[in-house]
Amino acid sequence: MNTQNGGGVDFQIEGPVVTRAFVIHPDVKNRQVASGWRDADDKLEEAVGLALAIELEIADALVVPVPSLNPASFFGSGKVKQLGRQIEETEADLAVLNVQLSPGQQRNLERAWKVKVVDRTGLILEIFGRRASTREGTLQVELAHLDYQKSRLVRSWTHLERQRGGHGFMGGPGESQLEADRRIIQDRISRLKKQLDQVIRTRTLHRESRAKVPYPVVALVGYTNAGKSTLFNRLTDAGVMAKDLLFATLDPTMRQIELPRGRKVILSDTVGFISDLPTMLVAAFRATLEEVLEADIILHVRDIAHSETQEQAGDVMAVLRDLGVSDERLSTIVEVWNKIDLVVPEHAEVLQEESARKDNVLMVSALTGQGVPEMLDMLERRLAHRNPVLDVSLATGEGAELAWIYEHSEVLSRQDHEDGRITIKARFDDRQAGAAQKRLGERLSPASTVD
Repeated sequence: MNTQNGGGVDFQIEGPVVTRAFVIHPDVKNRQVASGWRDADDKLEEAVGLALAIELEIADALVVPVPSLNPASFFGSGKVKQLGRQIEETEADLAVLNVQLSPGQQRNLERAWKVKVVDRTGLILEIFGRRASTREGTLQVELAHLDYQKSRLVRSWTHLERQRGGHGFMGGPGESQLEADRRIIQDRISRLKKQLDQVIRTRTLHRESRAKVPYPVVALVGYTNAGKSTLFNRLTDAGVMAKDLLFATLDPTMRQIELPRGRKVILSDTVGFISDLPTMLVAAFRATLEEVLEADIILHVRDIAHSETQEQAGDVMAVLRDLGVSDERLSTIVEVWNKIDLVVPEHAEVLQEESARKDNVLMVSALTGQGVPEMLDMLERRLAHRNPVLDVSLATGEGAELAWIYEHSEVLSRQDHEDGRITIKARFDDRQAGAAQKRLGERLSPASTVD
């Protein structure tokens, strides 16, 4: 695969400068990922997408077979020289390798090719550094960057740091690319962890505050670029960044929406997952993704039109397990097969038949709105099924209790009696059933029938 996409950007060092990247996907013999075999061309396309996500210009992109790994330089000596000539011919000043390199391999390749070399972990970290916008997200990304740099002792990508601004975790302005001082990095890591602890404590308080509101949480998860943010925007009109870019959304966004029968829920959009996600980022974003662990319903948004949709789904489930989601909980996840509008009609019919046989699959197009009303109906049914329905009998003059019931439950039916009494059948969120028992006491009883 040769790619000649544009998309360069001026980084404003000393006049306009375009960073040209030579993207390589090493196809390692006998290498297998947890979710199964992956097509090398698809992996290369993903690597190109990662590079374009930070507006690098693609000088060339290719799959390079690797029969056996060289501990010193990853590739054999002959392949290193051949790739060096190709990089020089394309006038690339950056080599992106879609694999995790050891610090030694990275340095040796840089010496051999005389260009900056960035591996998959470094590239994803750079994207995260650009995309994170909340206080917590920014701290988590910087912490992951420092952890990555500590093992390498080399400052890198100074031109990108100058463009982005920040704390200098990938090389600050005016610094030569020499060994980073371990003590300085470790001191910074310690300070960041203290700041992050405080942010997480504040976030926990906010979560506890939300728990007092009778609104269940629905979390969107999925492989990066699966269409989560597009679906989120269709449901909330939130204006979340939703472009055809990998990792377009990094910080969690939460909005209240109303389902067709009036039930209110909180919808949470989360960072997209990806295969071979750097371990340090899984750990760094654990607090952010706690919204998933706390959610009442998890919607797994899949790009059903993608050639590796099954493998991507496996990657998402693997990351969720890493985050501590139990197998029992994973079995309750609802799959949203998105981008059905991009599937050819013949295959769409097959998918329709397959989804009809399952009670946890919905087919939608977040872009056109196809299937979205059915998805909302399904959410309402699932939430209704898990919440208790109670009969409430109120005496004349209990207007405050009546108002409380309307605010904290879904009123299914109401009957006003001639003597002024009111009987109500209401469905309470499981978080509020206890509060209702305390407030209303003997006025409550299990519903005799549920409409």
